[in-house]
Amino acid sequence: MPSSALPDSFPYLYLASQSPRRQELLQQIGVRFELLPPRADEDAEALEAERPGEAPDHYVLRVTVAKADAAHARLVASGRPAAPVLVADTTVTIDGAILGKPRDADDALAMLDRLAGREHEVLTALAVVDARGERLPPALSRSTVRFAAVSRDALVRYVDTGEPFGKAGAYAIQGRAAEFVERIDGSHSGIMGLPLFETAALLRAARVDF
Repeated sequence: MPSSALPDSFPYLYLASQSPRRQELLQQIGVRFELLPPRADEDAEALEAERPGEAPDHYVLRVTVAKADAAHARLVASGRPAAPVLVADTTVTIDGAILGKPRDADDALAMLDRLAGREHEVLTALAVVDARGERLPPALSRSTVRFAAVSRDALVRYVDTGEPFGKAGAYAIQGRAAEFVERIDGSHSGIMGLPLFETAALLRAARVDF
């Protein structure tokens, strides 16, 4: 559809994520969406590879922008109707290090050991490509989380649940790891993976109705 024929607003968007949490959060604020997951031949993990010496803020914004560009190209190639595309990426950082998704149980336990009894930051970046294919300025949500001094046995039991896998920093605040959290300063939805305040602002700028 040529840009001149685009409607003034859109009743839905494309969500370029398979995260159930992001889907639930969009539903919470009444946003309708269709999924636009990576194709089988796309190397999504390559987009998340760290660069030497890269600062966490720069990393999460760079990855999110790269994912947004890839998602828009995927939409164009699919021939599906034009609509805005939403992409988000979350990372956990402590001592300047980026804690991504754990490779295995040992890696998950090492991450959680590092977080126990200390504060860390959760960074979630958002990017929206509007229906004309123009990427809006990305947004960054920054939250501070303090974990209690959790015993190693408790951390081992948590890893054994399988919940840490596929999660940045090896935990899900909306799951059993909530018992480890003494306090947060920032956005609870951002820690979950989709800061709703920033999301709503970007979607309104992209003329999504909700």
